[in-house]
Amino acid sequence: MRKLLIGTMLSTALTAYAAPTFAEEVEVLHWWTSGGEAAALDVLKKNLEAQGVTWKDMPVAGGGGEAAMTALRARVTAGNPPTAVQALGFDITDWAKQGVVGDLGEVAAKENWDAVVPAALQAFSKYDGKWIAAPVNVHSTNWVWINKKALDAAGGKAPETWDELIVVLDAMKANGISPIGHGGQAWQDATIFDAVVLSQGTDFYKASMIDLDPAALSGEQMVAVFDKMGKLKEYVDADFSGRDWNLASAMVIEGKAGMQFMGDWAKGEFLKAGQKPGTDFVCIRFPGTQGSVTFNSDQFMMFQVGDANKGAQLKMASAIEDPAFQSAFNVVKGSAPARTDVPNDAFDDCGKKAMADLAEADKNGKLFGSMAHGHANPAAVKNAMYDVITRHFNGELDSAAAAAALAEAVAAAKG
Repeated sequence: MRKLLIGTMLSTALTAYAAPTFAEEVEVLHWWTSGGEAAALDVLKKNLEAQGVTWKDMPVAGGGGEAAMTALRARVTAGNPPTAVQALGFDITDWAKQGVVGDLGEVAAKENWDAVVPAALQAFSKYDGKWIAAPVNVHSTNWVWINKKALDAAGGKAPETWDELIVVLDAMKANGISPIGHGGQAWQDATIFDAVVLSQGTDFYKASMIDLDPAALSGEQMVAVFDKMGKLKEYVDADFSGRDWNLASAMVIEGKAGMQFMGDWAKGEFLKAGQKPGTDFVCIRFPGTQGSVTFNSDQFMMFQVGDANKGAQLKMASAIEDPAFQSAFNVVKGSAPARTDVPNDAFDDCGKKAMADLAEADKNGKLFGSMAHGHANPAAVKNAMYDVITRHFNGELDSAAAAAALAEAVAAAKG
C-alpha cells in the first residue's frame, strides 16, 4: 500500500511538472500558410507559449486575404470573433467603424509605439486615436528587380531616370530577351501604374492617388502617365495575359526577361532560387522615385475579448512589436520591419536598403499608402482605377480617354 501511495504521488508530481497549464489563449486568424511565412509566425507562437499563452491557429489559405475576411465576417456575425486577425489597410478601418475592435492603448503607451511606428502605418493601426492593431511589416511596392547578367549585357548601369530606363529596355530587347517580365492581371498593371505616378512627383501622387483630386486625375500629367504605361507595354512579351506574378519573377531569375516591377515580396522568389542580391540580381527603386516609398502593411487587428483573454491579447501585441520578432519575421518575408528602430544586421543588402529608404521617406513625409495595394483609398475606388488602368494597358483606351475615364470612374466609386 505504501509503495502504491508513493508511486501515485510521484506520478502526479511528474504529470504536473511535464504538462503546464495555459490559463490564457489567443485564437489567430491569418493567411500566412507558405513554408517560410509559417516558420516565421512560429517565432511569435513560441514567444507567447513561453509566457504561458496558448496559440490556437486558424489559417485560411489565400494570398490576398479575401477568404480570411469571409471567414472573419461569419465569426463576427455569430458573436464569436477571434482574438487577433491578420488584416490590411482599409479592411482594418472598416471593422473599426463597426465598433467590434479591441483597445491596445495600454501596451502601446507602455512601449511607446507612437515614437517607433511610422505615422503612415499608424493611420491604419489606430482609429479615433486608439491603437487597435499591431503592424508586423512594411512591404514597399515601388521596386524594380533586375537580372544582373541582363543588366551587364545592356550596359551595366542601373537606370535612375525614365530616359535611362528606356535605354536599358531597348538594349535588352536588342539582346533577344523580353525586357519586362510582367503578368497581365489588374493588380500587377496597377502596381506599375502606381510607380509611374509616383515618379511624376510626390505632390502629384498625393493629389491623384490619395486625395483623388479630379484635376490631377484627368489632367495633362495623368495623360503623360498613361503615355508612359503605353511605352512600357511595348517591352512586355505577347504571352503576358493572366500570368501570375511569381512566374514573371521566374522569367527574370532565368534570364528570359530583364526586369520586373513588383513589390518586395518578389525578393523571396530570387532567394528561394539561390540567388544573391548584387551578384545575381539588382534591386532599385523605380526610376524617379528614390527617396519616396509606396507601401502596404500586414497588421494584426485585435477584437473585443472577455477579461479572461485580454491579458493574452496584450501579450501578443507586445510580442508582435518586439524588435527580435520584427527582425526574424521580416528577414524571411522580404519586407521591412514596421518599427524604424530595428537593427538591420540580419538583413541582406536589399533588406538594408528597404529599411533605410523607409526611414528616409517617413522622416521626409514621402511615405504613402499604395493605391495598387489598397492603402491609398477603399476597395471601391481601387477597383474602379484597376478597370481603367487595365483597359488602357490592353489597348482599349488611348491616354487622353484613359485619364478622363479615370476621373469619371473614381467619382462614381466615391458615390
